Amino acid sequence: MHWEHLGGDTLSTRELFVVLPLPPSINHQYATVNGRRVLASTGRRYKTAVASHLLTVLRESSHRTEFLSKLETHALSLSLRFYFKTALRRDLDGGLKIAQDAICQSIDLNDNRITEIHLHKDLDSVRPRLECLLAIQEPITRSTRSSRSLSMVPKTSHRISPQS
Repeated sequence: MHWEHLGGDTLSTRELFVVLPLPPSINHQYATVNGRRVLASTGRRYKTAVASHLLTVLRESSHRTEFLSKLETHALSLSLRFYFKTALRRDLDGGLKIAQDAICQSIDLNDNRITEIHLHKDLDSVRPRLECLLAIQEPITRSTRSSRSLSMVPKTSHRISPQS
């Protein structure tokens, strides 16, 4: 992984912003072993490098404790901005899952806590990268079930009868 000169990492009480190398393409993330799809060595190396980097950012921040405590009680949003060398070479969503998993696993966070995802595709032929923003949203509260019921579904004006 090429980490040099990426920079810009910050941690506040409500946001973690990191600049990472682009994840491997979807074609290089997985391998088939004994008929099962598993994370390939390239994908495992990427996740390990992201974890090491994020733990360094957290360790060096005075906001670490407050940020981590909010992770346990708040909904989260994740914004991923991919800077590719060319516009048509890679799909925008191909790096979503591995990036999300790498970030969440490195801070021991179940990714079901993310309630909002933003994906962006930009170009930078000189400095391809992935800019990630994990932001604290509102506290998670227990909601009651929706008041919508089947009785609220509009009834059709015609019925289909079986043909003989």
